[in-house]
Amino acid sequence: VKLVPSSDFSLMAGKLPTLIGAEFTFTFENMNIERGLLWNQENAVNRGIQANYSHGPIAASVSLNDGFYSKRYNWLWGSLAYTFNPTNVLCVVGGGNLGRTKVSNTATPLLQNNEDIYNIIYTHTAGAWTLQPYLQYTKVAADAQLGIAHSGQTYGAALLTNYAFDPKFNLASRVEYIGSSG
Repeated sequence: VKLVPSSDFSLMAGKLPTLIGAEFTFTFENMNIERGLLWNQENAVNRGIQANYSHGPIAASVSLNDGFYSKRYNWLWGSLAYTFNPTNVLCVVGGGNLGRTKVSNTATPLLQNNEDIYNIIYTHTAGAWTLQPYLQYTKVAADAQLGIAHSGQTYGAALLTNYAFDPKFNLASRVEYIGSSG
């Protein structure tokens, strides 16, 4: 369900696409057919509520949701984007589990569903080129009640590029790095 009380503001409830990351769940939404290393640290779809505001160069969203599809509504996300001009956009996204979630199954990985995750995403377009570097950091705190003996972090960087030969033919590439500790 989406309610749009004004041209600057909307509310959504139900199954929502993630605010996290620069890549989307479905292949046709991305410049690369395969998603990458950083995408594998992110969720794809969640259930919850989301408020969106956009005015001029600023776009912001806040979501209370169930993170990695856990049916526990204890995740809070925020996204803030600034459009410098039509060819340059900077987005900062962050969020995490406000409590702890014991749910663990194939859709809800225990460690990822108890993490905090942050992205800085920059998008630059110049003619046929799109360049999109982004940084990502995740942290999972130690939690004896969940069986997490040590905290852990991932940190990664990606550069997604696309060259549009024409509206129907594009050539995309990706370079990524991800590391972990803990």
